[in-house]
Amino acid sequence: MAFELPPLPYAYDALEPVIDQETMHFHHDKHHAAYTAKLNEGVEKDSNLAGKSIEDILGMISSQPPLIRNNGGGFWNHDFFWKTMGPKGSTTLSGPLKDAIDAYGGLDKLKEDFNGKGAGQFGSGWAWLIVDSSGALKVTSTPNQDNPLMDDAKEPGTPLLGNDVWEHAYYLTYKNDRPGYLKAWWDIVNWDVVSERFAAASR
Repeated sequence: MAFELPPLPYAYDALEPVIDQETMHFHHDKHHAAYTAKLNEGVEKDSNLAGKSIEDILGMISSQPPLIRNNGGGFWNHDFFWKTMGPKGSTTLSGPLKDAIDAYGGLDKLKEDFNGKGAGQFGSGWAWLIVDSSGALKVTSTPNQDNPLMDDAKEPGTPLLGNDVWEHAYYLTYKNDRPGYLKAWWDIVNWDVVSERFAAASR
């Protein structure tokens, strides 16, 4: 197998009450596992992809079939998503990332813009905070399992955090209240991880 399903970095119930453990079980063990298996099916069909990292594949996604695009994006996005989160109140925003967010307009404005992108994404997709080519913070969204690392992304950049707005990510608890899910989600953002990503993107 070229790619393996990464384990969750915490217990299934660690994100409660924001995300319940039942959602975490089927989201990780079923959805993420399916993306992983189907990505491997696609890679096995194309010897040119053998040995390539998922980032390499995303960087040439415009030349790949839907099987690779959808499942490669799903594989990477979900691994990134799990690591973006942690138990409620476990970290706080500080340091250079806080300074950059203050320069953006502050955390409240960032949340408003991010939640707006997530709520406004028609159908399934993702909301993102990225560092763009100028080094500035930018809020964006993508459809389906696309992400800003793809070579044909409309708004490319280095992702710092991303939230899954597919219904399977929140429907058991929030039903059709996507804005309510987006608002609650900030309580479980792992700012330590986001700060590390920002530092790496700023080098």
